[in-house]
Amino acid sequence: MERDIRLLVLDIDGTIAGVSNQISPGVLAAIQAVQARGIQVAIATGRMYQSALRFHRAVESPLPLMAYQGAYIKDPRSQTLYRHSPLPRQMAMALLTYLAPLEADQALSIHLYIDDELHVRAIIDDTEAYAARSGIRPKAVGDLSQMLQLAPQRETTKLLALSPDTELIADLIARLNQRYRPEELYLTRSVETFFEATHPLANKGAAVRYLAEELLDLRRDQVMAIGDNFNDVEMLRYAGLGVAMGDAPAEVCAVADWVAPSVEADGVAAAIAEYLL
Repeated sequence: MERDIRLLVLDIDGTIAGVSNQISPGVLAAIQAVQARGIQVAIATGRMYQSALRFHRAVESPLPLMAYQGAYIKDPRSQTLYRHSPLPRQMAMALLTYLAPLEADQALSIHLYIDDELHVRAIIDDTEAYAARSGIRPKAVGDLSQMLQLAPQRETTKLLALSPDTELIADLIARLNQRYRPEELYLTRSVETFFEATHPLANKGAAVRYLAEELLDLRRDQVMAIGDNFNDVEMLRYAGLGVAMGDAPAEVCAVADWVAPSVEADGVAAAIAEYLL
């Protein structure tokens, strides 16, 4: 069947950026070839906006950048903030209370994203490693709950908990999905050591739908999306053509129309060659 793809949406980590934390020359060349054919390219990521900017610039996208799983959609050129869907304040406080014993036992560390800045209780090794890959400087503020109480006007875009215990992360998501309905809270993970919480309407599927249908006047069958993890599932389901990376979890591959090679094997370039060139 001939496809009329007008928009290609790309995840960052595990999709266009692997171990090197850079876009490979082969993938970048494939993206440029797609753009030369008049197909627009957008970025949708769980990363914070300022951390994702260099990838957005590298692919020379003229479109808004969808960050924080789509909770924050902003055009870097015009600085227009199209959408910001922060966590409801009481939900952010409730999650901090729920996770506090685990943080006290050093089973995990908590990151709060406010005003596109990373706030943590203290800068530990996990935070240092995360900040180095993200290219940002975290702010150590002590008690996160107290910080929110003292600044009620500040809105939390995303809450992230990091733990090397992947079973703990999976268990947390399962337990909290039982406690809260999807209409109350969106929970996901972009890597197996991350627990990520955003506004219930903030997921990549909703963000890509907004970009395609509201801003670009496109149909879903004109959208191709490529991702590699659980936070990409809604996006892959929405797109007329959803591609999972070769090392994506089985549950993610199951919702895709095609499975590409891994990020280290330039899977995005292979997917572009298969469907768009």
